[in-house]
Amino acid sequence: MSEFLTTRQLQDILHVDRTTIYRMADDGRIPAVKVGSQWRFPRRSIEGWLKTQSPVGATVQDAPVQSSSDLRSLLPVECVQRIQDAFADILGVMLVVTDLNGRPVTAPSHVCRLFALAEQSPAAQQQCRQEWAALARQPDLQPFFSRSHLGLLHTRGLVRVGSELQAMLVVSGVAPTGWPPAETEIARLSEYLDAPEAEVRQAVASAFVLSETQKQQVLGYVQRIADIVAHIMNERNILFTKLRNIAELTKI
Repeated sequence: MSEFLTTRQLQDILHVDRTTIYRMADDGRIPAVKVGSQWRFPRRSIEGWLKTQSPVGATVQDAPVQSSSDLRSLLPVECVQRIQDAFADILGVMLVVTDLNGRPVTAPSHVCRLFALAEQSPAAQQQCRQEWAALARQPDLQPFFSRSHLGLLHTRGLVRVGSELQAMLVVSGVAPTGWPPAETEIARLSEYLDAPEAEVRQAVASAFVLSETQKQQVLGYVQRIADIVAHIMNERNILFTKLRNIAELTKI
C-alpha cells in the first residue's frame, strides 16, 4: 500500500473536484507535499485530518433523511428519549419527535390521556399523524399553538440537519381556554373514539392546563429543545461520514 494518495484517490474519498483539492493544498488546509509539479497526500496525515475536520463535500444534503426509519439511523433514540422525557416533565406537556409525515420517531413523553385514547382508534390515530404532518408545512418559523381535532392545543419546533428540515418536536395535550368542553362535545368524542363517555370525561379532565405564562414558556422552549435534537443529529451525521471516509481510505 502506497504511503501517499493521489489526487484522484482523494477525490473519491472527499467527493470534491480536482480544483478544490488543489486549492486546499495551496492554502495549506489539507496535508500535502508537492513532488515535481504533482501534489501527493500522505496517507496517515490525511487519515488524522479526517478525524478532526468536517468532511469536505460530505453534507446531509448528499443523503437526505425523509423516513422515520432513516431518522432512527441518524438519531441516538435512547439519548434523545431521555432528554425529551425530562423536558416533558419540566414543562408539563406531551412531547414526541416525529418525521415530516407525522410518524413518531421517539415514544411520546408525559402522554396525554385523550391522546392515549386516540391511539387506540385507527381513524383518530391517522388524523393525529395528518395534523402533525400539517404542522411541518406551516410557513411560520416561530412556534404557535393551534387546535387539534381532539380540541387540545399543539405546536412544533423544527429539527434541521444541515440546512434541510428533517423532523419535528411536537408539543401536544395542552388544554385551550374554556376547557373542559361541553357534554355534547364529550359525547361526540366518545362516539368518534369509540370509548365510554366516562372514560373520555376522565381523559378530558386530565388534559394539561397551563397558565398563559406557562404557555408562552412552552412556546419559547419548543424550538430550543428541537435545536438540541438537531445538534445531536448533526454531530452524529458528521461522525458517521468521517467513519465512512476513513473506511474508504483504508481500502485503497
